Amino acid sequence: MTEPEILSGLTDILRDVLDDPNFAVSRATAAKDHPEWDSFNHINIIVASEMRFGIKFHALEIDGLRNVGDFVALIARKKQAA
Repeated sequence: MTEPEILSGLTDILRDVLDDPNFAVSRATAAKDHPEWDSFNHINIIVASEMRFGIKFHALEIDGLRNVGDFVALIARKKQAA
């Protein structure tokens, strides 16, 4: 799975969880960029990502994420290792 494919999948997840079909997502996008991206929805994004990409995250991995680009790279690493 390529990073552009992962970004596309995350865009779908973010738009669904945040209930914003027009949310513009890039690698630089962060939680501060959307008012509905709170701690509760952050967990929903993580769980939806685990289900969509067939992987599991550890708390320390998630804690180090600063933006969508970091999340894309983490998913890519985990998919490659699987």
